[in-house]
Amino acid sequence: MSGRTYFVYIMASRTCTLYVGVTNDLERRVFEHKQNLVAGFTRKYGITRVVCFESYGEVVDAIATEKQIKGWRRARKVDLIESANSRWRDLSEGWHGKLSGN
Repeated sequence: MSGRTYFVYIMASRTCTLYVGVTNDLERRVFEHKQNLVAGFTRKYGITRVVCFESYGEVVDAIATEKQIKGWRRARKVDLIESANSRWRDLSEGWHGKLSGN
């Protein structure tokens, strides 16, 4: 047992472009996405809202879930998001600033 927590998360842009990721520090990773510190897909498409996340005790479980979700059709991802967050609100509201000391 690792003793750490790992997260699978789904982020969305204002136009609902989706990104699925995995991390052991969700607040730090979301901060990086929101500040455009992560080059690539999320920066290119303006993906800054956390719309869904789940925690896992083992990294292998988190990675397996991430891969599974990435393989789903968009409709199934939308169903997952809307089952817990029907308004697609940014679940990270209030997190921003914790890491920067503000």
